[in-house]
Amino acid sequence: MILINDFLMSKSLKIKDISSLYVNRGPGSFAGIRNSLSIIKAIHLVNKIDYYCYSFKDFENEKDFRYENIPNLCDKFNVKKNLINPLYIS
Repeated sequence: MILINDFLMSKSLKIKDISSLYVNRGPGSFAGIRNSLSIIKAIHLVNKIDYYCYSFKDFENEKDFRYENIPNLCDKFNVKKNLINPLYIS
């Protein structure tokens, strides 16, 4: 969260200026992915910002993959928003 806040400050933005977030759900370390998804889910719950969880496998047929195209690729390949709905068992 510190890195996100530092980035926003460097761009003179606030969290409320963001309409969508995109997070890679892997491949990567389990702990790193879990932490990233937890932060994104918390931002979504508090600020009602939509998020998209993608994997590079979602775009494996895309020949011209660039990070700046991820929002367009999520639309093109029908990556669902707000997809993570954990089941809590007590």
